[in-house]
This record gives sequence, C-alpha cells and structure tokens, in this order.
Amino acid sequence: MLYAFLFSYAEKLSRKIPLENILIFGNEILCVCSKKNLKFILFFLSRFSYSQFKVLSYISAVDYPEKNNRFEVVYDLLSVKFNTRLRLKVFVNEVSGLPSACSIFQAANWYEREVWDLFGIFFFDHPDLRRILTDYGFLGFPLRKDFPLSGFTEVRYDVLQKRIVCDPIELTQDFRVFDFTNTWKQGV
Repeated sequence: MLYAFLFSYAEKLSRKIPLENILIFGNEILCVCSKKNLKFILFFLSRFSYSQFKVLSYISAVDYPEKNNRFEVVYDLLSVKFNTRLRLKVFVNEVSGLPSACSIFQAANWYEREVWDLFGIFFFDHPDLRRILTDYGFLGFPLRKDFPLSGFTEVRYDVLQKRIVCDPIELTQDFRVFDFTNTWKQGV
C-alpha cells in the first residue's frame, strides 16, 4: 500500500520537475538531479502543494575519488504534512560548486558550511561560507579520501619549552606495514 502510494507520487514528481533518476528505497523516495536544476527542484519541493518538503534534515556528502564528479551531495527532506521523506542527490567535482539553498531552507546555512569545511565543496551565494568545525588556518579538507589520516601537523606538549608545539609531520614511508594478527586471541 505504502509502496504503491510512493510509486505513484514519484511518477507525478518526475513529470513536474527535471530529474535524472528517481527510485523508491525502503519508505523513501530517492531522486538524482543535475546541479543546474538543484535550486529550482529544492524550491519546487518545498513550495508545491502536493509535496511540501519544508524541513531540511541534513546535507551531507560522500567522496568517490575515482569518479569525474567525485562528490555526491545528499539533501534529506521531510514533509511533515504528508509524513514522507525524500532524498535528493547531486554529483559535483572539486572545482565546480553548487548553488546555496539558504534562501529556501534556513537550516542549509549550517549544513553547507559543514560540507564546505569538511569536503571543500563550494556553495555559490552563501551568506557566510567559512570554516565551522576546523581552525581557520587549517589546510585541506579532512573528509576527503585523499586527506592523510594523520593530518599534516602534530600537536604535542614540549617539556623544555613548557608550551604546546605544532610540528609538521614527516612521513618517511609511503606505505605502512600492519600486523593483522589478533592481539586478543590467546595462544592455542
């Protein structure tokens, strides 16, 4: 029953807005759109009387470095009136950005700053796009797959200087050797 409703609703949506793909996954509708249509689609979904997705639950991203458009940006929308969730995906590379959704959803301000800070995806026309979770002098974007796990600097307390010191990390080896034996396993 719910699947049939979601299917008919998804079919109506695909006739009204320019979507590249539309799927039903569990109890959610999953849509894929192009970045040039993103702002129009978000506006339509929030204002159209048969959708009313007025709550932006989150914006997140996933990094696929082997693809041309390496970032998959995900918008999770909720319609309180119809008790329906919709997940909208758009693909973008590290050079081009996305239009900001702050004029449509107030919650987008924080989420877009977070995605900018952690992935480096730029949002055009954002009112205050600056780092929110890392330091202002931080280099790189920590949730990209090409960011080193240990970072670029080491923070430690120097006993002789009696202060905290930041030193650059020098990785002398490209690949580290790991011992995959289980240390919890008792010898038999």
